[in-house]
Amino acid sequence: MQNKKNQTSVTQMIQRCHKWRQKRKQYIDQARQTSDEIERERLLQTAEHYGRIVNEEQTKIDSQRDQKDKTPVVEEIEASENSEQNDVAEDEEIGFPDFITNLK
Repeated sequence: MQNKKNQTSVTQMIQRCHKWRQKRKQYIDQARQTSDEIERERLLQTAEHYGRIVNEEQTKIDSQRDQKDKTPVVEEIEASENSEQNDVAEDEEIGFPDFITNLK
């Protein structure tokens, strides 16, 4: 009974974590599209906030899961993080327009 309750709790935490990852991605995408520097910074700070929340929640998830259950979730998270890193790498290749990089 306790194991099933713990499993339900972990499932809910995973769902919340997924929701927060989506919000983080949404804010990052909005920051990429805005031309207002102040608004972009605000959006990126909000995205960073969600990133911290996700990390804390993931730590709780990892501590409550059975050892045999950890592997699939870790693989999914690593795939998600690799995807996000690829998105960032693509953005770095694209770079900012000259009017943004030449601000003085």
